[in-house]
Amino acid sequence: MSSEPDANDDAIVTDEVRAEPTVTERQMKEAQRIAEALVFASAQPVSEAFLAERLPKGVDVPELMANLRLFYQGRGVNLIQVGGNWAFRTAGDLSFVIRTDEKEPRKLSRAALEVLAIIAYHQPVTRAEIEEIRGVQTSRGTLDVLMEAGWVRFRGRRRTPGRPVTMGTTVDFLDHFGLEELRDLPGLDELKGAGLLSGRIPSNFGIPLPSMSDELTEDEDPITQLDLEELGLLAPSGDEPER
Repeated sequence: MSSEPDANDDAIVTDEVRAEPTVTERQMKEAQRIAEALVFASAQPVSEAFLAERLPKGVDVPELMANLRLFYQGRGVNLIQVGGNWAFRTAGDLSFVIRTDEKEPRKLSRAALEVLAIIAYHQPVTRAEIEEIRGVQTSRGTLDVLMEAGWVRFRGRRRTPGRPVTMGTTVDFLDHFGLEELRDLPGLDELKGAGLLSGRIPSNFGIPLPSMSDELTEDEDPITQLDLEELGLLAPSGDEPER
């Protein structure tokens, strides 16, 4: 008796593959409407994973959002990508007609701007490394201002003596400055041309790799509850909350 596979077996497998559910044109239009509603209703940029959980199965979310972005090009609001997430924003050339009664955000000091730039270009970076680049000590208040603005966050602990905490930027940082990802940060030539860099530039000054935006590097460990307590960001687990 022959043990060779029957030619019909391949046909069955092929048919099974072809039998996978496909998204109809009507479902795709409905998916677009759902995606629009979810992004519009969210106060923060929406991730593709969040959208995928709420859209019909089989929908190619990246392709769907790319098509929606094209649809909104040239309109009063644009669909933009921020750090891999999606958000609606007023078209840049119409910002002059938008009026708001909100108070202007507090302007950052020169020290805060320098620290923010160093974190953006060198992340993940420790406080000691920031001070080495700046050549002066960095106050806790400067870092607090950047964290209260939501532009800087603690990433992890470096696997070196003392296990210093590393810092990086957030999605809110990208959103505020109109960047899709870290690689969109101005290059050295652009910064020099704008007169924002003068004097000696550190040899290790450069654009961070995109992988540094969210993922911990090989020499970092995640922040734990004990770390948060030590940093004063979380009350000790055994303490009762103040009344």
